[in-house]
Amino acid sequence: MTKKLIDPAALMRIKTLELRAKVVVEGYLAGMHRSPFHGFSVEFTEYRDYSPGDDTRHLDWKLYARSDRMYIKRYEDETNLRCWFLVDQSKSMGFQSRGYTKAEYAATLAATLAQFLYSQGDAVGLMAFDADITQYLPARNRPGHLRHMMLELEKAPQGTSTDLERPLRRMADMLNKRGLVVLISDLLADVESLQKQLGYLRSRGHEVIVFQILDPAERDLDFSTPAMFEDLETGEDLLVDPDAARATYQENLQAHLDRIGEACRGLGIDHHAFGTERPLEMALQEFVLDRSRRRAMPMRGTRA
Repeated sequence: MTKKLIDPAALMRIKTLELRAKVVVEGYLAGMHRSPFHGFSVEFTEYRDYSPGDDTRHLDWKLYARSDRMYIKRYEDETNLRCWFLVDQSKSMGFQSRGYTKAEYAATLAATLAQFLYSQGDAVGLMAFDADITQYLPARNRPGHLRHMMLELEKAPQGTSTDLERPLRRMADMLNKRGLVVLISDLLADVESLQKQLGYLRSRGHEVIVFQILDPAERDLDFSTPAMFEDLETGEDLLVDPDAARATYQENLQAHLDRIGEACRGLGIDHHAFGTERPLEMALQEFVLDRSRRRAMPMRGTRA
């Protein structure tokens, strides 16, 4: 992408979430047409087995040469995606050091991805959560639905602790049709529990993409003097000397991130750790590339 990326601090000064999302998506698409990605089809979705009578113009001959099997490319007008955004609204998402919170960044990311998918005719839905699911919108593509979703995303975090186990489990039980689940959270929770529930989602046939959102200050412990820190979820106060704690803190945080990454890879889940200082176009780019890689896997969704 050759177009200059938008600084999130500037983006967050745009008052409405809907307009923020449109700015990112339109800028991304304009940049893609000027970049080496020009010609990349966002309409291609997956493969299906060739049946007699199918138009041979849509055969993937390169895949045939590799596998000796005939596959037809399916397109947007043949199969639309159902995507649910599971967005963390616990108190820890209220942390900020750059003039906007992790929750605002996460909501803008969800709105951006939803805007992108909705414009392609895909159905989008929302589940916001803290210790349990607090908001639910089914996956739809109809007039007014996206705006309703944006309004729900604009609500500030009201919950206390982050408990990924219960909302992920409930979501898996509620979704009776296969689709894509995008989890957006700081993932400051137990890794074993997260792995178990993500595995349950995968076992139900859903594809999953995880965006882990962290503020640069909490990632780097970038404070110069000792200060009293308040746990946003428990309200507990703790005096911390950043210089003395930084090395151990960063080591423990990196170990936590590595464990999450390893758990996701083991389940076939794409995991992206994003600092709130990174432009949203980069997250959209990662999302599109994830979808492109998944769609190029011919055995997904094929039948013998």
